[in-house]
Amino acid sequence: MKKLSVVIITFNEENNIERCLKSVATVADEIIVVDSFSTDKTKEICKAYNTQFVSHKFDGHIEQKNWAKQQASHPFILSLDADEALDQTLTKSILELKSNGTLNGYKMNRLTNYCGKWIKHTGWYPDTKLRIWSKDNGEWTGENPHDEFKLFDSNSTIGHLKGDILHYSYHHPEDHDKQIEYFTNIASKAFVANGKKPFFLQAQISAIIKFIKCYFIKLGFLDGKEGWTISTKSSYAAYLKYKKIEALLRNDK
Repeated sequence: MKKLSVVIITFNEENNIERCLKSVATVADEIIVVDSFSTDKTKEICKAYNTQFVSHKFDGHIEQKNWAKQQASHPFILSLDADEALDQTLTKSILELKSNGTLNGYKMNRLTNYCGKWIKHTGWYPDTKLRIWSKDNGEWTGENPHDEFKLFDSNSTIGHLKGDILHYSYHHPEDHDKQIEYFTNIASKAFVANGKKPFFLQAQISAIIKFIKCYFIKLGFLDGKEGWTISTKSSYAAYLKYKKIEALLRNDK
């Protein structure tokens, strides 16, 4: 495997970005940070870690990540969010593949910390992500805000690395509430923009299915009170998304 660029997009991430940058210091041959004009200390922190810091207008998660990957100068890219970091096992795995890696891409598991607890169930783990890939062999796709990287060649060879991406998602339940509001705004607009329409009672049915899936099928009850909180909030998010879609469609009429 050749040299590796680490690419990160940011907006007001002063509470997270330093942890992320420290975790990639030994694996990165360059670090590209594409920032959406942060108003906090994100830029100052990034500059202290010898990053290439670029400001760029945010038009959506998918659009921003596709633009960001084009700023990398090395043939392979590791993509991380600012609230993510590599654990020691994953760092070792990446260093090893830099010496002998021959595949087109590499997946890894993501372990999320919710209000101080690592969530091992509730549909949040292993949460496998394709995060290392050849720069010119794929693009970010999906429906905002849920992005996914797809390789162009269906015959591409993909490996799975040992270790976890550590995801520091929510420090307080209120952070989860804010993200639900933010993500459902984006998701509902994208849904309508794509010409889709919800079916009758989709908000209610989606909420019920989401709770059953998270708490029972994905064993959320094994994560204790955090599993219950995540399951109920995820159920509400599913409900809220479709209620916002219904409101947007009414306004269009």
